[in-house]
Amino acid sequence: MGAVIRRESTSPLAELFDWFDAGWPALAEWRREASPAIRIEDRLEVDRYVLRAELPGMDPEKDISITVADGILTISAEREEKVSEKGRSEFHYGSFVRRVTLPKGTKEDEVEAAYKDGILEVSMPVKEEKPEARQIPVARAAKD
Repeated sequence: MGAVIRRESTSPLAELFDWFDAGWPALAEWRREASPAIRIEDRLEVDRYVLRAELPGMDPEKDISITVADGILTISAEREEKVSEKGRSEFHYGSFVRRVTLPKGTKEDEVEAAYKDGILEVSMPVKEEKPEARQIPVARAAKD
């Protein structure tokens, strides 16, 4: 299993859902049930890309998977929880996937990940690649 993260730019639709989350709890709950997502924050530091994802109540060794391929970081998680008390039981489960497009120059083979207190942090070095200046020869055009 692998976690999928997808970088999405802020869009009017995303802002609308955030507005619903803030103002209409019943609608926000419907949205979560309809399409569970992993909430993330990311930043580009001087030489590192860092992404943090909310994944509370997960076992990082069993429930979370991270893959990187072709400039896409994917975070996948699956949760199953069962609570039993006094002849009554309840269970919760769900699969979550998020994909994020990595910045140019990201070193995909040097990804590090750590999980603490319900937060997954994924980071990797970024090397800004500046093309070298080169001289372009100018050829004399032939006369007609």
